[in-house]
Order: sequence, then C-alpha cells, then structure tokens
Amino acid sequence: MKAYKIIFTIVAMVMFAQMMAINAYAYIDVSATSYIIQIVAGIVVAVGAVIGVVISKVKKKAKDKFGIDLDHKEQEDDVVVYDDSSDEKKDDITEQVK
Repeated sequence: MKAYKIIFTIVAMVMFAQMMAINAYAYIDVSATSYIIQIVAGIVVAVGAVIGVVISKVKKKAKDKFGIDLDHKEQEDDVVVYDDSSDEKKDDITEQVK
C-alpha cells in the first residue's frame, strides 16, 4: 500500500502542476508530431514484446511444474483398408494377357 500512496502522490503533484501552468500558446511542428507518434509506437511494440516474453516464461514454468506438454499433438494411427475386389480384377487381367 505504501507504493500506491507514493504513486498517487506523484500523480496528484503532476496533475496540480499542469492545472497551475500558464498556457504557452506554442506551435507544435509536424516533425515534432511525427517524433511523438514514433515514440508512442515504440512504447507499444516494447510493451507487447515484454508481455510476450512474460507469457512464454509463465507457460514454460507451468509446463515444468505440472508436467504438461503444451506443444504435444496426438497422431492417429494409419488406417489401412484392404479391398479384395481389386485382387480379383488383377487375376482376371493376368489371365486375359496369357
């Protein structure tokens, strides 16, 4: 709970400072906007990569702890069907050739 109070205090101070700030009436250049978009995109990609790594580590630990094979795919046995009628046709054809 102490960390929560510290974070809340910092956020409250930043919000108070923003409310008391005097408007600058500054111009935001197009190139600055482009940099801001790149920064946001980089943060999104980095957070996604971190989440992916954490998820894979959690899956690996769960697999090791519970003995679960997450990548196991069951294979069906090959089914072999014998058709007797084809053998009779082969015999008929060999007799006709002779």
